Amino acid sequence: MKKITTFTLLMVSFFAVAQQETIDQKVNALLKKMTIEEKIGQLNQYTGDNSATGPITINPNKQAEIKAGLVGSMLNIIGTKYTRQYQELAMQSRLKIPLLFGQDVIHGYKTTFPIPLAEAASWDLTAIELAARVAATEASASGIHWTFAPMVDIGRDPRWGRVMEGAGEDTYLGSKIAYARVKGFQGNKLGDLNSVMACVKHFAAYGAGVGGRDYNSVDMSERMLLETYLPPFKAALDAGAATFMNSFNDINGIPATGNAHLQRDILKGKWNFQGFVVSDWGSIGEMVAHGYSKDLKEAAYAAITAGSDMDMESNAYRYNLAELVKEGRVSIDLIDDAVKRILRKKYELGLFDDPYRYSDEKRAEKALNNPENRKAALEVAEKSIVLLKNDNQTLPLSKNLKTIAFIGPMVKEYKANMGFWSVELPDVDYNKWIVSQWDGVQNKVGKNTKLLYAKGCEVDGDNKDGFAEAVAAAKQADVVVLSIGERRDMSGEAKSRSDLHLPGVQEDLVKAIQATGKPVVVLVNAGRPLIFNWTADNVPAIVYTWWLGTEAGTAIADVLFGDYNPSGKLPMTFPREVGQVPIYYNHFSTGRPAKDENQTNYVSAYIDLKNSPKFPFGYGLSYTKFNYADLKLSSTKMTSNETIKVSFQLSNVGKVAGEEVVQLYLKDKFGSVVRPVLELRDFQKVKLNAGESKTIEFTIDKEKLSFYNNKLEWTAEPGDFEVMIGASSADIKLRSDFQLN
Repeated sequence: MKKITTFTLLMVSFFAVAQQETIDQKVNALLKKMTIEEKIGQLNQYTGDNSATGPITINPNKQAEIKAGLVGSMLNIIGTKYTRQYQELAMQSRLKIPLLFGQDVIHGYKTTFPIPLAEAASWDLTAIELAARVAATEASASGIHWTFAPMVDIGRDPRWGRVMEGAGEDTYLGSKIAYARVKGFQGNKLGDLNSVMACVKHFAAYGAGVGGRDYNSVDMSERMLLETYLPPFKAALDAGAATFMNSFNDINGIPATGNAHLQRDILKGKWNFQGFVVSDWGSIGEMVAHGYSKDLKEAAYAAITAGSDMDMESNAYRYNLAELVKEGRVSIDLIDDAVKRILRKKYELGLFDDPYRYSDEKRAEKALNNPENRKAALEVAEKSIVLLKNDNQTLPLSKNLKTIAFIGPMVKEYKANMGFWSVELPDVDYNKWIVSQWDGVQNKVGKNTKLLYAKGCEVDGDNKDGFAEAVAAAKQADVVVLSIGERRDMSGEAKSRSDLHLPGVQEDLVKAIQATGKPVVVLVNAGRPLIFNWTADNVPAIVYTWWLGTEAGTAIADVLFGDYNPSGKLPMTFPREVGQVPIYYNHFSTGRPAKDENQTNYVSAYIDLKNSPKFPFGYGLSYTKFNYADLKLSSTKMTSNETIKVSFQLSNVGKVAGEEVVQLYLKDKFGSVVRPVLELRDFQKVKLNAGESKTIEFTIDKEKLSFYNNKLEWTAEPGDFEVMIGASSADIKLRSDFQLN
């Protein structure tokens, strides 16, 4: 049986190589037929005019250029009807090279899943992969070949609006999630009709912009780049990611779009990436505004030589590359390499066999109305919710309460629940498609429960005229649920904020309702960590709901009433004040660390604020309680070829079933360069029934102990280490020491 299995694997491998050779042969044969203009056309991407995600370049000749074979890709073309129409134009070109259709399918297509940062809070890789799989199934059925996701930028600064689009602050967690999302989008293989090409973005270090300002400069050491910001990209590549997108920022003075070190040396060199790189929207042309390139022609030169294969919306390649080749400044080999990378993906997608294979209206109708997709959206939404506070077991609520006051500006919103970077289809009535929070609670409570509503106030502004009505409703109720936060367009691209406090008079509304003496539950709807200190200190129950998508109302109601026991954990640190930002758990120690929160004299501390966050990375509560005990190490010493098994007993000592995210942190006590105070190096999400116990095991190997030393070598240095098992980065339950010899 073993011999047969080995033979079968060898044959599968042989045919895979043979198929690739066939594709490469086809690509090379086609390339020989192409003019320089047609080659450059493949590197040219335009947007459709109806749903732009950036500043549109007006081009009345767009359709004529497609017919002439001068366009290789389009984005923001929604639906099978329109993708087919544009593809028909491409089929009128001399060589009939099909178009690629890309779209920002970030967290769902018709069925909207939680924003990516919320999904990261689930710490559930299977659920995250499922969300991407459903999104790919719906998008591919609608004519889309390619999604501009996942965003894998590490985000340590919540002022940056695009933290909502990523997996948070931690490199290890972010790498695991990057891998899962690529697998979800691309499925079994490219070319399957339920698969879309992933595009890993933004390469690189986009999340480290100075001051948390979008598009801003990044200045960091090579070690920080290699150790903290690049690993999620490498994980995505290891998952088979078809494409990469470069970033808007300059890094150490060189715009990422024209950065040969990133694209030639690391991505296409050291990592041997065989897919293609697309610019972000207009980022090639923006090198002029950076002050890096004199004009669009010089920007085209910088980008193509640095390794950017496709130009999204700047027209830099379209109008300048041929002249640069003619002048001898750009080798035709560079053009050919970029074209071959793009053509190879078109062949892998099967577009040369059938350019319209993804534009099937019947398949789209079936995929977009599959009831299983909504079930998946509900599952992921439930897992993404984080319970921040639950004093006196305020939650879960009884379904038999006589009166509930549901108050706040988010209660009856529909589209708001989609969050930023959601796809809005023109033929969908979102007031019927999305479950609002009001509908979710109304569907959950018994017939004898009276549900009162008052808006109270708007998300922003200083109008308190609705307070009186809200207070009156609260006084009539047995419990008050307050739904507040930021608008969905307050987080996302170009949504940097200097003030992270709850906007408007919402916290004043919380104070007014809390003053009634009624039990209060606050729901915080947001795309990033917000600051709400008074609420956190005074309200008994707080649930961080993020933006949860199509099934938001149902998921929130399930948590409120105990049909789902919340299991989410924070993927980002929540600051006490903006003055702490950037704040993240895995910081370095200093020569003068504060020994406690009250020490401020001649130590690294604030004199007017605690160093600690309001809510730490990895934090989240449950309706049950878990006990950690009996930590065991298989050995207290290991060599670089050995491993140590770490085990402990996890017990559910509460009254209901629940899931706990157990987190393994390591600390390298001494190194040739300073190391973080602790680092996440593994985790498991474990479900236990009430009264159930389970032995949890982790393995520590050389890789988990490795880092970039002062020579930028990836290595593990002999020395003393501490292993920590915790419920969060600030709640370490068990710890022990060991040595690497």
